[in-house]
Amino acid sequence: MAVALEWLAAVSAGLFAGAALYVSLVEHPARVSLGPRAAVHEFAPSYRRGAALQAPLSVLGAAAGIARWATGGGAAWLVGGVALGALVPFTLVVILPTNKRLLDPRLDTASSEATTLLRRWGRLHGVRTVVSLAVFAVFVAELVRR
Repeated sequence: MAVALEWLAAVSAGLFAGAALYVSLVEHPARVSLGPRAAVHEFAPSYRRGAALQAPLSVLGAAAGIARWATGGGAAWLVGGVALGALVPFTLVVILPTNKRLLDPRLDTASSEATTLLRRWGRLHGVRTVVSLAVFAVFVAELVRR
């Protein structure tokens, strides 16, 4: 059971981190390079699909990491699980207002506000990327150490 929890936590964190890294380094810069109108237009379907993938991975990885700690694993599993799980409230409290504004049909997609929102979203998503990569690295180190 312990090994399964460790692998579930690590794989979930790795998939989350990989998706986040792709969005931060490839998708969002490409989106923004199209200009604010096209970027805002592309954001909606991308956001919906990304959320459907990443939210479950965050919750699953967090639950598995915390469960591994609760079944006798080291503190790294708890810290990693909590950090990965904290991305959910971070997204809901910190990023969601920007998401909602980018999804608002009343937003003037050619405005400086749209550009500012896209830049802010990229920075905030970067936080998710860095945290998830760190958690993945910790989980992999724990697997290797064992």
